[in-house]
Amino acid sequence: MGGLPSKHALCVGTVSMVSLFFTQSPPLTLSSTARSLSARVLHIVLSFSSRTPSVTRPPFFAEPFQRLPLHCPPPPLLPVCSSPSLDMDRKHKPAAIPVSPSMAQPIVDLSDNVLTARLPSGDSVTVHLYGATVTSWKTGNGAEQLFLSSAAVLDGSKPIRGGIPLVFPVFGPPPKTHATGQLPQHGFARNTYWEFLGKSSSESLGKKGDDSVKLDFGLSPANLDEATRKKWPYEFGLVYSVTLGKGKLECLLHVQNKGDQSFEFQSLFHTYLAVKDIHKTAVQGLKSSPYVDKVRSAQTFTEESSSLSFSGETDRVYTPPKDPKAENPLVPLVVTEDGKERFVVTRDALPDVTVWNGWEDKIKGMGDFEPKDGWKRYLCIEPGSVSSWTKLEGGDAWEGGATFESKL
Repeated sequence: MGGLPSKHALCVGTVSMVSLFFTQSPPLTLSSTARSLSARVLHIVLSFSSRTPSVTRPPFFAEPFQRLPLHCPPPPLLPVCSSPSLDMDRKHKPAAIPVSPSMAQPIVDLSDNVLTARLPSGDSVTVHLYGATVTSWKTGNGAEQLFLSSAAVLDGSKPIRGGIPLVFPVFGPPPKTHATGQLPQHGFARNTYWEFLGKSSSESLGKKGDDSVKLDFGLSPANLDEATRKKWPYEFGLVYSVTLGKGKLECLLHVQNKGDQSFEFQSLFHTYLAVKDIHKTAVQGLKSSPYVDKVRSAQTFTEESSSLSFSGETDRVYTPPKDPKAENPLVPLVVTEDGKERFVVTRDALPDVTVWNGWEDKIKGMGDFEPKDGWKRYLCIEPGSVSSWTKLEGGDAWEGGATFESKL
């Protein structure tokens, strides 16, 4: 014990007690920086009991304790996570999820480019970073709310069939004379890997941390391959927010023009809702809306029914009523089954809605659509802005979203 004072050098025996002795309050000194946290014990006292009777030493309490400083090296620095590589603002970023030991928190996991989130209520959502495509949405009772083809390709080699593919910057085959003319059908957003920007709590679906969780995904030119950047050479930033709540799923797309040159775009949530039987399914809220019927040579008609039912292939793009006295174009859309509410779809800044079911013959020709009788169990209700082009000047931004509520 070279550190002991010389007058105790004759102490021989075994250590009978080791105790920490603190000389100030609080006894534990903490020092922290942005990158490390360390603790230092101020002093330690060692007491000995001799087992050699021939050795004479002063009684243990004959003099004050010898206080020996204990010098502990600081622990290694803890790594600090770097920011996402995507350099863009997250608009309307909500507060972080509050941490409370008495309240269960949402669980978020990212593995193999697939992100899953689950609420204490049992509600869950799964998002593939490829296309930022929602592939599963389950309510607290475990019921799946979205249709996903059993033959959907999930390896990033082609767009995912089912769930909620995100359409941007063009809907359908691009017009050859438009700036999007060289892009693939439905654009590049659904067949590009996005970045996961982070999770946060939601102001829109609840105030408590366990009520909802908001997942942000980002896309910029840095995420595109060189060929796509040449076909659409604009400086843009996309933030796609998916908010999971109790019985609800909210999708919100924020588009920003980060360059000096203006550009035009279309956007849409290509949502495959799961239904039990398309023959017993109907949609309310479209009455008086004009629509382009792609099944009938893209002719334009006006919806006369207050409850649209299905008896064959349906592919229609509905636009807002032209009559100012008609219903609000953004009235909630209600999907019913056997006359009972199944889904309620509300929209924000998305005036158009596409209603699609390929029916039996068309589905047979789709290699990635299985089972072949799956056409009976899905209905696409696709909120979007696709009947015209949205133009963004340099520095401007646009935002549109939809909320899907399950009544099951």
